[in-house]
Amino acid sequence: MDIHNMSRMQKLTFSAMMMALYIVVLYFTQSFSFGAYQIRIATSLYALAYIFPFLVVPLGFANLISNMLFGGFGIVDMVGGCIVGLLTTALVVLIRMKGWNKAFVALPIVFVPGLGVAVYLSYFLNMPYWLMALNLCIGQVLPGIVGVVIVKALERVWRPSGAAAMHGDR
Repeated sequence: MDIHNMSRMQKLTFSAMMMALYIVVLYFTQSFSFGAYQIRIATSLYALAYIFPFLVVPLGFANLISNMLFGGFGIVDMVGGCIVGLLTTALVVLIRMKGWNKAFVALPIVFVPGLGVAVYLSYFLNMPYWLMALNLCIGQVLPGIVGVVIVKALERVWRPSGAAAMHGDR
């Protein structure tokens, strides 16, 4: 199936479902998704932007909503998480557009949240930035790997936008 065949309404519905999935996954994993040491499994869903580039903004907003509902650092965490989500998913789309190896999808999932969220969490938790960044990046390794697995599994069913032109099939 080609995502070019999806109508606006289908894309909107799919976006809402992925936002809901992000929030639900975060709800069930919140005990280890927040704080100085975190494994935020929900961020593995950022990899979906590789196949569905229209998910960049919805997944950023899903992070904002999740941090509003479950996070403890208020507006800074909401806005910071949204920016991190937008940047991470945009980089995932860039990896697809450049035709780079799918394994590179793990890199923004590990490093953008790890380095970006550490900027304000280190302040709130009174920890040195590099220690916080190291903790967060280590915690993001599993979501990064899961993200790559998601892309490889879904590629069998969904054809990424532009993939037909890049591979010469119709």
